Order: sequence, then C-alpha cells, then structure tokens
Amino acid sequence: MTQASPLPLTKIVATLGPASANEETITKLIAAGVSVFRLNFSHGTLDEHGAWLRLVREVCSRGDRPVAVLGDLPGPRIRVGKVVEEGIDLHPGSLLIFQREPIVARPDARGQHRLSSNYPRLLDDARPGERLLIADGTVRTLVIDAGDELICRVTHGGRVTSGKGINLPETELTLETITDRDWECVAWAAEHHVDYLALSFVRSAADVQELSSGIRRRIGPGLTAPPELPVIAKIETPAALLAIDSIITAADGIMVARGDLGVEMDLAEVPVLQKRLVAAAQEHGKPCIVATQMLESMIESSAPTRAEANDVAGAIFDKTDAVMLSGETAIGRYPVVTVEHMRRIAEHTEAHLASLPPVSSPPERLRVERSPLAALAHGVWTVAHDVDAKLIVVWSQTGGGARFLSQNVFRIPIIAVTSDATMARRMQLYRGVRPLCIDTPPNLAAFDDFIDDYVQEQEWAGPGDALVIVAGEPLGTAGVTNSLAIHVVGEPGSGYRGHQGS
Repeated sequence: MTQASPLPLTKIVATLGPASANEETITKLIAAGVSVFRLNFSHGTLDEHGAWLRLVREVCSRGDRPVAVLGDLPGPRIRVGKVVEEGIDLHPGSLLIFQREPIVARPDARGQHRLSSNYPRLLDDARPGERLLIADGTVRTLVIDAGDELICRVTHGGRVTSGKGINLPETELTLETITDRDWECVAWAAEHHVDYLALSFVRSAADVQELSSGIRRRIGPGLTAPPELPVIAKIETPAALLAIDSIITAADGIMVARGDLGVEMDLAEVPVLQKRLVAAAQEHGKPCIVATQMLESMIESSAPTRAEANDVAGAIFDKTDAVMLSGETAIGRYPVVTVEHMRRIAEHTEAHLASLPPVSSPPERLRVERSPLAALAHGVWTVAHDVDAKLIVVWSQTGGGARFLSQNVFRIPIIAVTSDATMARRMQLYRGVRPLCIDTPPNLAAFDDFIDDYVQEQEWAGPGDALVIVAGEPLGTAGVTNSLAIHVVGEPGSGYRGHQGS
C-alpha cells in the first residue's frame, strides 16, 4: 500500500456501523485517510463489534498502515421510561411529573404529564431550581418541587418518546460513572486487544483512575492483552471542566464530546470551551480528539455545509490531534466521501498553517517538569527548522518519543518506528505521526540505511532532502532515546549524529 505523499497531520477517527462495517468500505476508508476506527458500545452487540474488529485487522494485515481501534464505553445514561408509541407533546407552562414506579406515559388533557425513568435515584438527586433536559435539550424543564414525586415546569416544549435521554446539568448525581455494562465491554476490549478505551460521563480524575486500576481486577487472570489499556476521558459535563487538569493528568488523552457538552452547557460557550480543552491537552502533552456533528449533514448529503467545513478547519487551526466522525460513517449514506472531504479540509488548512511563521510549543507541564525527553523533542524541532528537514524519523519503541515530538507541533510528518505492533497502532492517534512496525535493526547505521530506502520507496523524500533521525541504542529498548542525526537522503552514512541527555 504505497502512499505517494504523507496523509494530513491531523488524524481522522471514523465510527464503524452498518454503513461502513464491510471489507470494501473499510479498505476505502483507510485509503481515504482514517487512522482510528471507533467502536461505539452504546449500539450493537459485542459479537457485532467483534466481527467489525476482525475486518479492520484483516484489512490492515494486507497493507503497511497500522490502524488503531477505539472502544467507546456507553457510560451511565438516564433515560425516559415507556411512553405510548406516538409520544407525548409537552407545552411551555405545563407540568411534568416524574414518579418512581414504572408507567407507560400517556397524553394528559389537563397538562400534567407523568413519566418514569430508568434511574431510581432521580427523585433523590434533583433539587428545586435545577434544570432537567430531555432529548438532547430539545425539551427543557425546571424542577419546582422534589420529594415523593419530582415536579417540573416545562419551559421549552416538544415531543417526548420512550428512551429519550435526560440531562441534569446542575444536579450532583450519585450514579456510578462506570456501569456493569461498561465493565463487560472493558473485559471484551482487553481480550480482543482494542487499542484505546473512551470513558463516558467523566466527572473527576477518580473516575479515570477507577477504570485504569480496575481493568485487570475486573477482567480476571485469563487476560491475554497487555495489562494497560490507554484511557481517553470524554469531557461532556460541567464537573469535568472544573477538574480538567487532574483529569488530563490521570488520562492518556481527552475527547471534546461536544454533543452532551452542548446540552449540559450554554451552547454559546462550547466553541471557547473546545479551544480551552485542546490547549489544556497540549499543555499536558496528551492527545485530544474533537468530536460530534463535525460533518453531520453528510449523513444524508454528499457534501458538507460551509459551516461544517469551517468547524473542521477551526479544530485543525487549534492543532487538535484528531477530528472524529460519528453517524456520518456509522449510518450515513456516504461514509467514504465524508472522510475524503474531511481529509481535503485538513490538507488545505494545514497548508495554510505551514505558510505562517513557525512556532514551537513544547507542552508547558513538561517544560516545568524539565522532562529530558521533552527537551530532546524541542531540540529536534529547532534542528528540523534550521536544516529545512523533509521528515522527522524516530525510533519510538513504546510511543513516548513520538508523543512528545507530536506535541511540539511540527509541520512535517513524523515517521515513528517500533517493533511493537500494538504501539504502532496506538501511535496513530498522535498528530503528525506515521507509525511503522518493523523488525529491530541490529544498530543505528542499519536503521539509517533502512530509512533512507523506505522514504524513497514511499516517495516521501528524495535524494538531497534532509531528515532528522532520533533514536538510541540498543534499538528496541524503551527509554534510551538520546541521539539525533541529520541525514541526507541518497547518501548512506551521511550526516552528523549528536547525543543529548536520555
């Protein structure tokens, strides 16, 4: 699978579903630019997800591009109970009464509608003066009394049907972040070597730590996957925003989940919040995914709106690591065309960014901590700029070096080489990183020669182009990255190799 030129620096995450989970479409999606496939455990069965995962791995085994798989845990969802098939229409000023006992809700001519929910403690948690939102906020109510019943006044009406989601943005909910269903999905994900897990409804660092520490305890001694599973914290609640620094520290990355965030917060705040969250992830040196409704109209349309194109470009201007497609590729009519549009937007946006004065931005937290690897990465940025390098190449056995280089906001691709197939897949989430899995070369000279041949075969660089090669000996050992070479393509043994602190 020869790629004439590197794909955009910004990664594309595509959700698998009935519209895309077949061999032909997966093959085309990878060719179009997908780096990470998302399995949404909120929909479908684990058997279905297993079949889709096998398809992804089979397709990737026939090419030379590793692709990561992200399992997105359902998390706790408060939902409306049973409602008559046609639904009930709620009007402003009417009363909505939640009761503990399950019922089938029916229209009420007096304007006092009764509902139940799947959350037994709803009546205990909610307090007068707090908002209760239904169906992604299309129906809005205000709690006016709480006790044996929860009485709400409808402020913005609409139709309510069975199973619609309930949001309580001001309420301190006592429900558990990680449900029994989540733990079932965690065990399955570990057994099937999923590369990342996204944790829903994160409210504090303790939620992330519970998942990270509980993985092996919950899934038992029969686990064959690596003991660690990187956790992506989905930021979708006001509580998460208040604890964002500690959450990012505990997690391996974050997702700006704009769907629930736009329901829980004032919609006008979301664009600014997105920028702040992307910047916060960069300060900590962690990857960030911007998600939800990026090209939503392409579920039905073969082209995005101008506003959607601007939305995608805005996230790329902020230098997010990845942009994500949900329903567009899971159930949409044009999954491949959607990815192609997203890739083209990324290419044009990154070309504009490349025309601006270069600025290095090593992660603030790592500068404060004086991380040696972060210092090396910043040095690589300086050298690459001074010699006008075509590519950065790094031997990154466990992905740490690649991640630090990625967070320095290079405008050229970073070829990250490892002998670990799992780590190669995981590095697909990092902005600008093109992972490559090979057998470990015997020494640095052999590695330089391999890279010289490889970049020319891929037509990523030609004779006379400068590369910056970062590695350490022995190759294949984690934590030994300490040398930097300026290599001229087509001249084996050329260049200068210097050493920096490991």
